[in-house]
Amino acid sequence: MECQDAVVSFLSWTLIIGGAAYLLRQSYTCTPYGRYAPTTVRCCCCSARLGWFLQEVPAFLLPLLLLLTEEPGTTGDRTGGALLLCTFMLHYFHRSFIYALLTRGRPIPLNIVLFAAIFCSLNGFLQGHHLLHCAQFEDSWLTEARLAAGLLLFVVGMIINIHSDHILCGLRRPGETVYRIPHGGMFEFVSGANFFGEIVEWCGYAVATWSLPTFAFAFFTVSSIGPRAYHHHRDYQQKFEDYPRSRKALIPFIL
Repeated sequence: MECQDAVVSFLSWTLIIGGAAYLLRQSYTCTPYGRYAPTTVRCCCCSARLGWFLQEVPAFLLPLLLLLTEEPGTTGDRTGGALLLCTFMLHYFHRSFIYALLTRGRPIPLNIVLFAAIFCSLNGFLQGHHLLHCAQFEDSWLTEARLAAGLLLFVVGMIINIHSDHILCGLRRPGETVYRIPHGGMFEFVSGANFFGEIVEWCGYAVATWSLPTFAFAFFTVSSIGPRAYHHHRDYQQKFEDYPRSRKALIPFIL
C-alpha cells in the first residue's frame, strides 16, 4: 500500500483540533462515564468489561490487520515501523484482553463506547498506516538516543499505568461500585496515577517515533485524560475529609 499523505495529515490534525476542543469542553464539564455517569439511566449502558473491550480492541486489530496484509518482500524494509507499531499494539492488547477482564467499574453508556471505538479505529489505522507505509527510518535508527529515551519512557509509563490500574481494581470486591482512597505506587503523589502513566507512555511513544501522527495522539491523550485526573482529584477531596493534602492531581509536586 502506498503512503496516503493527505489522509495521514488530515487525521493527525483532526486529533490535534479535536484534542483542543475536548480540553476546552472538559474545562467546564466531566465526560459522563465512570463516577460521573448518570445513575438514573441504565438501559443504554453495557457492562464495564464489555464496554472496555469493544471500545479498545479496534486499536489492536486494525494495526494487526495492516501487519498481516503487508505485501511479501516489504516487511523487512519496514522493520523499524513494525517494531514501533508493536509498542502501540502492546498497550491496546493489554487494554482489550487483560484490563477489560479485570476492571470492576460502573456500566458505560453505549454512546461513550461507540465514540471511543470510532476514535480507536481511526487512530489505530493512522498509527499503523503511518509507521508501515509512510515513516522512513535510517540504517542507524536502532542506535539513536532519541529512540532509546522514547522507549524507556514508554515502558516506564506502561508499568505505572498497569500498576495503578491494579491498585484501583483491588479497591473493590466483586459486585461493588464504591470508591475508596487509593494508596501505593504513584498514588502517593498524584490522584490520577493511571492517567499520569498513560500520558508518560504516549509521550515516550511520540519521542521514539518522532512524527506528526504520534505527537498528535500524545497531545489528544493529554487533552482527554489530563482534565479527568483533575476532576478525580477534586472528587476525592470532596468525598473524603482525610484525603492526603500533599497529593497533586496529575504531575507530582507540581499540578
